[in-house]
Amino acid sequence: MRTGCLLIVLFFMTKSSFSQRTLSTAQSQLNIGIGLSEYGTPVYVGMDFSLIKNISFGGEISFRSYNEYWGQNNYRRNITGLAANINYHFNNILLIPSPFDLYSGLNLGFYNWSSPDKGYNGNHSSGLGLGVQIGGRYYITKRLGANLEFGGGNAFSGGKVGFTLRF
Repeated sequence: MRTGCLLIVLFFMTKSSFSQRTLSTAQSQLNIGIGLSEYGTPVYVGMDFSLIKNISFGGEISFRSYNEYWGQNNYRRNITGLAANINYHFNNILLIPSPFDLYSGLNLGFYNWSSPDKGYNGNHSSGLGLGVQIGGRYYITKRLGANLEFGGGNAFSGGKVGFTLRF
């Protein structure tokens, strides 16, 4: 009998300690991390805002640098990316437990390639591209979470891993 009562108390304590929800209306979160790419390792920072229940809007900037061998020379290449995104968070509709946040959405963005080395004319832009992403977060605490995202499309492809700080 005491074991049963203890299990019930532990269940409610655990449930209340993980009562963090996904991004609530009028809440924002900062996302930072690294990405996966065949052209260097991107570092990104982004911000998401929730203005409507289960829907977030955001923006992101990324930077990466790598060496490219061309014409018997090694040249440094820098890529800067800028994107806007919209995501739908599935926790309510799929009854996903609170510390998790599963989302999917669209992004619109572009990349700019530049080379600080003289003698290499490899500067160009990707043009505006549309992409999709699917990702998830696990909130370690009420404010701090770990995130993983995969995407594909014209501008942003690959994956990202990082941290989320909720405000």
